[in-house]
Amino acid sequence: MKVVGLTGGIGSGKTTVAGFFKELGIPVFIADDEAKLLMVSNSEVKSAVQALFGEHSYKNGLPERKYIASKVFGDREKLEQLNAIIHPAVARHFESWKEEQVAPYVIYEAAILFESGGYKKCDFNLLVTAPLDRRIERLKKRDKSTLEEIEARMNNQWSDEEKAKLADFIIENKELSSTRKAVHELHETLV
Repeated sequence: MKVVGLTGGIGSGKTTVAGFFKELGIPVFIADDEAKLLMVSNSEVKSAVQALFGEHSYKNGLPERKYIASKVFGDREKLEQLNAIIHPAVARHFESWKEEQVAPYVIYEAAILFESGGYKKCDFNLLVTAPLDRRIERLKKRDKSTLEEIEARMNNQWSDEEKAKLADFIIENKELSSTRKAVHELHETLV
């Protein structure tokens, strides 16, 4: 089964594009969502995160996401250590999930697909882009984040220009109708 990697900068509209593929009956694996689930359900992941960030990283069995974020987004080494815990667990989970799917291809959506090297395991890679001002506006609404928090998160991701060099397909997400049309056209190409 073919795997299409789907990525884009924070606020670019990856989830929206993934939703359009779902509407077409294509199974979508959202790596960030699965990582969040594994941080709760996988005892090995949970223990490793607590060992890295201390007892304050979990409260009542649930990860303290703001606390963990405050530790990693200013410290690239801590971010890499967290990714070294999470990414292998997500990759194992994806492989078992993929075996259960029946479709011409599946979508593997990951925010740092290129940065992590995960794109190498995909047959094709799709980059979703959007103008920077729109991305910031979306994030302020969605996450109630400050500009400083948004910029810190963006600084931990590659630029669209860097990602475009490795992408097989690019969809610019400005207007929903044109984005949906681009997904339908790409689907026809992939099928």
